[in-house]
Amino acid sequence: MIRGSLDTEPVETAAMHRPFLIAPPPPQRPKYLRVFLTFARNSLVRAMTFRTNFLLECITSLSWVGMNLSFYLLVFQYTKSVGGWGQYQYFVFLATLQLINSIVEALFMPNAEEFSELVRTGELDFALLKPIDTQFLISLAKIDWSSLANFLFAIGLLAFSLFKLNVFPGFAAVLLYPLYIVSGVVILYSLTITLAASTVWLGRNQSIYDFWFYITNFSRYPMEIYRGPIGGALGWLFTFLIPVLVVVNVPARLLAKPLEANQWPLALFALAATVLSFAGSRWLFLRALNGYRSASS
Repeated sequence: MIRGSLDTEPVETAAMHRPFLIAPPPPQRPKYLRVFLTFARNSLVRAMTFRTNFLLECITSLSWVGMNLSFYLLVFQYTKSVGGWGQYQYFVFLATLQLINSIVEALFMPNAEEFSELVRTGELDFALLKPIDTQFLISLAKIDWSSLANFLFAIGLLAFSLFKLNVFPGFAAVLLYPLYIVSGVVILYSLTITLAASTVWLGRNQSIYDFWFYITNFSRYPMEIYRGPIGGALGWLFTFLIPVLVVVNVPARLLAKPLEANQWPLALFALAATVLSFAGSRWLFLRALNGYRSASS
């Protein structure tokens, strides 16, 4: 049998025409710190675009803090203590309160207030499609830099008050005070995101800030004033069920009124309340997302 020249050609099979199947690279987890810094930078650029408005917001915020401080200066002209806290001890308390509130108002409140609009308009759909944790995105997308003016004021007030008290924090206080500041921020954030998540069921809830202000208003005073039948009930409620009283009282005591032996259980409870508050708010937020129905569907 005579073989033609075609016999010298390589035999092509169907397998040779199959494209190579290249496995896609595994999805990379977002770097949350980098994303947060991007949010912070974009928010600062937006704020600096309207510098006059930014300065007015800073002045307004500082004016409110100044009036609040002036009120207590007036009070201490007629009394030596409030709930057992002397003037500069109480100013340490106020400074701690402003440190925590300024962080919460700068990082979380603008986003919590906008969450209801995301739900109402259906724009929450776009957040759910992003390859990043939705709660992280919802909580930190915008930052109110003007609220941090109160943070700087609070640091100055804290340093001045400690100087007047002739108190130099020890090593333990230097370590624990920032820890309990973070703990207070987490507890108030948990309350904020819980109120925001309720928007999914309520449809439109633009009074989040009002609810937050009413509840956290109880954290603005020392625990010692919550006495008697009514005060004791309120103190128990806002210590163990909604733990806003430990937000400021515990870190402020570390500097102004060192914790006594019988008060350390309260400090330990504050840490436990932080974990439970965050876990509970996380669970509620995820459940709210499961119940979310797009406005466009």
